[in-house]
Amino acid sequence: MQRYLSLLVFLVLVLGGGLLIGYATLPGAWYASLAKPPFNPPNWVFGPAWAILYVLIAVAGWRTWQREPSGGAMKIWGVQLVLNFLWSPTFFGAKMMGLALIVIVLLLASILLFIAKVWNRDRPAGWLFAPYAAWVAFATLLNASLLWLN
Repeated sequence: MQRYLSLLVFLVLVLGGGLLIGYATLPGAWYASLAKPPFNPPNWVFGPAWAILYVLIAVAGWRTWQREPSGGAMKIWGVQLVLNFLWSPTFFGAKMMGLALIVIVLLLASILLFIAKVWNRDRPAGWLFAPYAAWVAFATLLNASLLWLN
């Protein structure tokens, strides 16, 4: 029972935190006015994609915490979450696309580092981060393209 309660805490922290930050920093008119690359997805894609990714992030974090709550992988997991939660306020809130690009590059690096760190001990946790890595790699390209075009 206590094990699943801790999973619920991870889900609330990650999914709840991500959704709160997302709603607090909605794209708005500024983002709509930007020149966009041809591969820019429609706005409605981002909400469902991030909701799914946040569940995967939470489960990977929970699995890692179950195995080694104060280990290196858990610390990397925490860093990536902070960077993840920092990107939207930097990009949409402060409208600082250059700084947001630095944040997202660091985020991608921390995601890949997490995968490498857990790969031999908990491969499912690593695989849970694979779609996240792919999405953030795409988002990094999108952020860079928006900065270039605007």
